[in-house]
Amino acid sequence: MSFIDQPLAGLRRSATVLVITLGLSLGEALASPPALTLAEALERARANNPALAAAGWSVDIARGEREQASLLPNPELSWEMEDTRSDTRTTTVQISQPIELGGKRGARTALAERGIDAAGVEVERARNELRAEVIQAFYGALQADMRVSLAEQSQALAKRGVVIAEGRVRAGKVSPIELTRAQVQLAEVGLELRRATQERASAQVQLQVALGGDASAALKPVGDAAELPRMPDASGLMGALPGSAELRLAQRLIDQQDAAFSLEKRRRIPDLNISLGSQYSAEDRERVNVVGLSMPIPLFDRNQGNVLAAARRADQARDQRNAAELRLRGAVQQALGQWQAASAEVEAFQSALLPAASRAVDSTARGFEMGKFAFLDVLDAQRTLIQARSGYVQALASATAAWVSLERIYGDVSRIDRPGT
Repeated sequence: MSFIDQPLAGLRRSATVLVITLGLSLGEALASPPALTLAEALERARANNPALAAAGWSVDIARGEREQASLLPNPELSWEMEDTRSDTRTTTVQISQPIELGGKRGARTALAERGIDAAGVEVERARNELRAEVIQAFYGALQADMRVSLAEQSQALAKRGVVIAEGRVRAGKVSPIELTRAQVQLAEVGLELRRATQERASAQVQLQVALGGDASAALKPVGDAAELPRMPDASGLMGALPGSAELRLAQRLIDQQDAAFSLEKRRRIPDLNISLGSQYSAEDRERVNVVGLSMPIPLFDRNQGNVLAAARRADQARDQRNAAELRLRGAVQQALGQWQAASAEVEAFQSALLPAASRAVDSTARGFEMGKFAFLDVLDAQRTLIQARSGYVQALASATAAWVSLERIYGDVSRIDRPGT
């Protein structure tokens, strides 16, 4: 190789290394899932979730029904011929217009307006439902990541126990049974890690479904799984309960049924039909004007059945509203109790149980290496720490579930304690 070819070869090798390095960096960047905060998740769900989009159409549907309810009835044009013979036939052309009496049009319009109000509150309730679903899925993914991380730490801990047991067995200081016990615990922790990994994949699918995206695409939720909002005051929650979307919707349904009852009572009044026309007689060669009035006689059908049904539906709506309030009060109290108990457990795990269990593992492992403790003590300490970590994640999940229950009822729970809410 000439002195000219040598630098070129080196340059080619450097370019090849640079291309490979850039390719690896780009591949890693493409392989890593995009980061996602809770605020971004909520915004993406509001924009992409099909269930919320479907609920949003109900307002336009109700507005269309209101527009239709306010319209006047169409007139009717008729043509009539008596006797088909050209010399003696009589033809009549007339136009008829129904006149609604008793305020039916106004009552019908009022009923449709109540439907618009109910549709608007229904959309708000759908937004609260979606918000709760996204929070549950987001924190479920965070806690699934935490569970995998803790399971990996437990696996490293169990591997350390196996290494210690192997050294003691080789030294002839403990029975090989101790090594078998350590290997069994390692296998159990491996199963727990596989379960945690599978649950993390399921949590990713649930998060993508809540966001309205591709369920197969991975996301990386960013946040602290243990950082939950401050638990709201019970009196504030109970005071804000009448303003919740579900109770306001129940009240709108009462108003809707009252409007339907008013409409059915007005329908007992028959409508008047006015007709104007012209009649031509070929035999007399004469044209005369025709004026007519007609009205049904409410002898048998006075709409009494529909009036009774509408009255009972209004009573039913009131009872359903009372039942919904009782149910929501019980749900709020239950969620608060669950949140308080779970928060106390989380605090206990963070401040005492987990640090103490971790110290116990370290001390028993060192003591076993020095011959002060039996290996069963090491296994018990490790098992206690593993169970404490599992209990910690469960307590976080329980507190999150209670928070989500309140979000489903109130929407943004953090707004309740603010003035004017």
